[in-house]
Amino acid sequence: MPIELDEPVAAGASRAAGLRLALGERAPGAKERVLFTERLALLLETGVPLHAALQSLHQQSEQPALRALIAAISDDILAGERFSGALARHKLFPVTYVNLVAASETGGFLPEVLVQLVEMDEKEERLRSTLVSALSYPLFLMAFSLLVVLFILVFVFPKFAAMFDTIRDQLPLTTRVLLVVSDVLTRHGILVGSAAALLAGAVFLLVRRPAAGAAIDRMKLRTPLLRDVFAKIYLTRLLRVMGISLERGVTILATLEACRAVVPNADVRDFILRLEADVTEGKGIAAGFANGAFIPVAVRQMIATGEATGTLGRVMTRVADSYDRELTRQLARLAKLAEPVMLLVMGVMVGTLVSSLILPIFKLSRAVH
Repeated sequence: MPIELDEPVAAGASRAAGLRLALGERAPGAKERVLFTERLALLLETGVPLHAALQSLHQQSEQPALRALIAAISDDILAGERFSGALARHKLFPVTYVNLVAASETGGFLPEVLVQLVEMDEKEERLRSTLVSALSYPLFLMAFSLLVVLFILVFVFPKFAAMFDTIRDQLPLTTRVLLVVSDVLTRHGILVGSAAALLAGAVFLLVRRPAAGAAIDRMKLRTPLLRDVFAKIYLTRLLRVMGISLERGVTILATLEACRAVVPNADVRDFILRLEADVTEGKGIAAGFANGAFIPVAVRQMIATGEATGTLGRVMTRVADSYDRELTRQLARLAKLAEPVMLLVMGVMVGTLVSSLILPIFKLSRAVH
């Protein structure tokens, strides 16, 4: 059933949405982008014209900010703007997304590209969920352990401080140290908390400095345990975007330019810049990948084979999918390993605190008898 074209949406709708965003309404994110792309692909596959499809999505959307965004895109197209150009005006759509849509407009395969963009976003979301799942339980155990330690130091140790004064010279070293820490926390808790907050803020500001950020990025790709995980994460993102872009006719230089924003690591961005220089000089992609310190030998060989056989885009996509599956399994193994390690650390911490209380109590009871 054909969809009737509506009148252009008034610019006031966009201004009203902007006011709501200023007042705290959540801006559209990756979830809304996936929903928009998926529904638009479905409408286009059924033969609905682009502008009519956008008008339909505008009517269906329940989020005011997303409705205003779709309205702005629709109005730009009605004014003669290309779809990719209209998308580029909004932060919701990354450079990779816009480049792929631009290539599809030239080649006439927009619905197919939109389906691939949905798949790419969904795979990225699965990877993000895997990372969160792998880290959440160990972080919870760490936070719980710290809370238990603070509770014992602030509320339990002070009750025994006066009792231990009679045998202070006979107390174990751990008990004496913990008594001092407990005394500082109970007497100057606000000062200690303020100092900790200031220290955390200083570390946060330091990490945000370019030099510190670059040092952390280098550490991620040089530390033995972290290197393998982060290299797989970065390669999965980089190769997936490059593979889909090249398969859909995006030029290699435009693909590399878009990839700079895909991977949040200074070393990888430098690697991409070197790739761009190699391509500009006519050396090819395989030569650049051969010089990447974090690129595994197997990936270098597959990239060289793909470039030689003219199947570079397909090879990159297959390698990205393979690394995605391997990374999921590796993160699951690390999560299983981290749980008992954190439980052991938690047990040692709590055990040290409890023993620091019990041993002096035994000494006191023997002194009484």
